[in-house]
Amino acid sequence: MSSTETVLDHHLEAFVNQDRDEIMIDYGDDSVVVTNMGVFRGLDGIERLFTDLLYEFSQEDATIELNDTIVQGDFAYLLWHGETPDNIYEFCTATFYIPDETITFQSFAGKIQPQN
Repeated sequence: MSSTETVLDHHLEAFVNQDRDEIMIDYGDDSVVVTNMGVFRGLDGIERLFTDLLYEFSQEDATIELNDTIVQGDFAYLLWHGETPDNIYEFCTATFYIPDETITFQSFAGKIQPQN
């Protein structure tokens, strides 16, 4: 298993387990996460993002399903969908750049609709 796969597996497991501290191990001081909700820089910014996401996905009846994973060298790509009491995450992607066992850059894009 490549180091990219190892870090990605750890990241996904930590998210499923709602473990923010374990998620943050995968990032560094210079990491950047770019989303349609804003750009989150460094450990403090990224931690704020995951605090909000973990809260939303910890709610009763929240679901998340991974549709596809592609790992190529230092890059990983995820395709997923999910639902929370607040939002429907209809079509979402995340791309990771993971050199040297650290998520240096991550992007997220998704079609997110509020629940009615």
